[in-house]
Amino acid sequence: MKKRSFAFFCICSGLLLLLGADPQRPAAQDGSTNFRVNVVLVQLNVAVTDHKGNYIAGLHPQDFLVTEDKIPQHIATFEEGNETAVDLTASSGSSVSHAAALPAQASDSGPQVPGPSADAAQSSASVAGANVFILFDTSNYMYRQFVFAQDAIADFVRSMDEASRIAFYSYSRNLSRAAALTTDRYRVVSGVRSTVAGDDAALYNSLLLTVEDAARLKGRKAIVVFSNGPDNASSVPPEDVAELAQSTGTIIYIISTRLAQTEPVSAAAFVRMSKATGGRAYFAGNWRQEQQAFTSIREDLSHLYTLSYYPQPNPNRGWRTIKVQLVGKDLQKYHIRTRDGYRLLPHIAATEDNDVASTPAPSDDDSDPK
Repeated sequence: MKKRSFAFFCICSGLLLLLGADPQRPAAQDGSTNFRVNVVLVQLNVAVTDHKGNYIAGLHPQDFLVTEDKIPQHIATFEEGNETAVDLTASSGSSVSHAAALPAQASDSGPQVPGPSADAAQSSASVAGANVFILFDTSNYMYRQFVFAQDAIADFVRSMDEASRIAFYSYSRNLSRAAALTTDRYRVVSGVRSTVAGDDAALYNSLLLTVEDAARLKGRKAIVVFSNGPDNASSVPPEDVAELAQSTGTIIYIISTRLAQTEPVSAAAFVRMSKATGGRAYFAGNWRQEQQAFTSIREDLSHLYTLSYYPQPNPNRGWRTIKVQLVGKDLQKYHIRTRDGYRLLPHIAATEDNDVASTPAPSDDDSDPK
C-alpha cells in the first residue's frame, strides 16, 4: 500500500510540474515558489437513467444534491448534453422552470454490449464540445482482429462530426500519439489507418500517459480504450490510473474484444477502472458488438449532465468523497452514474510574495481536479 501511495505521489508530482507551468505569467523576482492547495472548480459528468437504461432528460440544477465529504455543495454551472452551460453564480436569484423529466431512447446500461441504439446522426450532433481521446491496442494480441478494429474506430471517428476535437493514440509496449486533438476527421482516420500490430501490451502505462494529456484540458474530456484485454508489460497498476483519472475529471470507457468470462482478471480491472471514473466497460465478442459499443459511448457522452462547484471549506487534503443524489420523491427511482470522488492534488504556484492566503479564491486557470 505504501509503495502504491508513493508511486501515485510521484505520478501526480510529475503531472503538476506540467500543469503548474504558465508561460504567460512571469515568475516571482525572488525566485521563491510556494506550495499550496487551491480551492478549484470541480466538474462532474453525471448520467441519469431509468431501470431500463434509458437516459432521463429535462432535469434542472435544483434536482441535484451534491455533497463532498458529506458537506453540501452549491452548483456553480449546469449543462445538459450539448446545451449551453448555465452559470448559476451569475443568476442565482433567477427562477428556473421545472419541467417533467423525460426518458430519452438509449442503450442498456449494463456492463455487457447493448442492443441497437438511437439514430447515430442525432447522437453525434449532440456530442459537440467533448474532447475525446481514442486509445487503440496495437499489440500482438490484436493481430487477428486488426483490420476489423481499424474499421470500427474509423466509423466511430466519422460519426462524431460535431465533436470539438478528437485525438488518436495507439499502444503496444510504448504509446504512439498518431493524431493530436483536432477537428480534422481525415487526419484522425489517417492515423488509424497507419497503425500496425506487434509487440507486447502496456495498456496501463499508456492509459496513464493519456490521462495526463487529458488532465491539462478544461471541459468535458473522455478516453475511449479499444483493447484486446491482457496487459503484460505495464509497470503501473490499473488502480493508480483510475485514481488519477478521478482526480482530473477524466471519463474512461473501455471496449474489450474479449468476452468477460474469457479474461476474468482484465475484465474485472476494466469494470473497476471505468466505473470509478463514471464511464463504462463493454465486452464485444464480434465486430457488430464493437460497433454497438461505440454507438453506446457516443450516446452516453451526448446525454451527460455536467455539473460544477467550488468546494466548500473542508480540512481534508487527501481523498474527498463525492455523492450525487436526485431531489424529490418522483426522481428517487432513477439511477445515477458519476465518479465517486477525487484526491486533492497540491498546486505548485509561483507567487510575487511569500504570503499564502488561508482561503484562496477560485481561479479559472487552476489545473487541479475538474
